[in-house]
Amino acid sequence: MPANRFGSVIFDCDSTLSAIEGIDELAHGHREEIARLTEAAMRGEIPLEDVYGRRLELVRPTRDQVEALGERYIRTLVTDARETIAALVAEGIEVRVMSGGIRQAVVPLAIALGLTERAVAAVDVHFSADGEYAGFDRTSPLARSGGKRTVLERWLPQLPRPVMLVGDGVTDLEARPPADRFVAFAGVVERPAVIDAADDVVRTPSLAPVLVLALGGIAPRDPQAREVFELGRSLLRS
Repeated sequence: MPANRFGSVIFDCDSTLSAIEGIDELAHGHREEIARLTEAAMRGEIPLEDVYGRRLELVRPTRDQVEALGERYIRTLVTDARETIAALVAEGIEVRVMSGGIRQAVVPLAIALGLTERAVAAVDVHFSADGEYAGFDRTSPLARSGGKRTVLERWLPQLPRPVMLVGDGVTDLEARPPADRFVAFAGVVERPAVIDAADDVVRTPSLAPVLVLALGGIAPRDPQAREVFELGRSLLRS
């Protein structure tokens, strides 16, 4: 467990804040192929840029489908995600979301967690006037391997240090450094290469242990935050 308190905590979205992979949810008839591509990229077997555009071209999500995905993200929040983020914010810790997912779906999730649109980095998808898929932001670093490191480096001047990054995939691990500590969240899916390289591992389905790690094991004074902290501490011990 880190001995210091963190100034910022950055969360991945898919399989970290939410228990789903957004692109898989949009896949429909291509679900098996897209799930295979996603998992290979998250394990680091193929570069993200080799699969990102290919997956979206297979799916071609409409505006309505992306809006529905944002609602599904919220319905499938990981256990204690709301409470953990509320406690982090109450403790004065900067919280942000950095995702290779679709921005128009990730932003509603962040807002549901009490964050702002400014706190989100994700990939914009473009739509035609009638709401049909019209491509994605190919300039986004988050659509390629190493992109999360690039985004985090851009954010660093605004972030209180030290910075903790919480995620489940190799694309998250790539951002440590500049993140000062990487926590592998394995409560949804376990990826051995990510777990083996992480500074800390949370294997429970709850995000509450992240609060304990972020506060360096020092219990908060706020009663609600302390309740989440004690839960997280008990889960880390189990």
